[in-house]
Amino acid sequence: MPDAVKAYLESRPPWIRWREWLMGRRYALAAFPDRPKPLVVVAHSRRDSIKAQEMVRAIEQGWAEAPQQCRDGYEEILKDAPKLVIIQFRRTNICGCLGHRHVVVKEQPFAEPHDALGGDPAGELDIAYQRVESWLALPLSDIALDAQFVAGSRLSEFHAERLRLQFLSILLHEINHMVRAQEPEASVRERSLAFYRDALAQYVEDARASLSLTIDRSFSRFERD
Repeated sequence: MPDAVKAYLESRPPWIRWREWLMGRRYALAAFPDRPKPLVVVAHSRRDSIKAQEMVRAIEQGWAEAPQQCRDGYEEILKDAPKLVIIQFRRTNICGCLGHRHVVVKEQPFAEPHDALGGDPAGELDIAYQRVESWLALPLSDIALDAQFVAGSRLSEFHAERLRLQFLSILLHEINHMVRAQEPEASVRERSLAFYRDALAQYVEDARASLSLTIDRSFSRFERD
């Protein structure tokens, strides 16, 4: 599937590709490591390429490192997801949401089903990454973890990992809406927040085990607190 999408994008008329390139439009592909679908296309501006790669890492690395029970919660949802999911990856958006599902696909190369992509319709959503960066998914626990890491050498690493898990949980949340449009928002939110909470807890546990408590002050504080 990734090769088919790349081949399709390269097969378009040169003037379309050059115009797209000059306008700064870029595409990054990401696949869930243990699943045949969905393939995710991160549609972004050239100026946001570094952040877009964090979105790719969230899908490919964050999913792989999440506890099995977290992934099991999305087994049937991802099984029923579109083969191709487009993320409109933006700094912000008009509605003020972290992200939301689009009823129709707006990204031009994928707006209509193509034989090169299997002929199936894609799904689309947007994520406003600057809003996500300032979002505390679980305020009490997120602030508490910040306090744990702030005295040590791994605060920036923790923030980067937390952001990737936030990206991933929002993506899963919106795919949930695509697949189960009638499911109540409260139920969808509970599932995505549980994924975020448990995956972040696993990261913290692994981080604690990876360093000597006498070397990194952030983890010696875990013991005292």
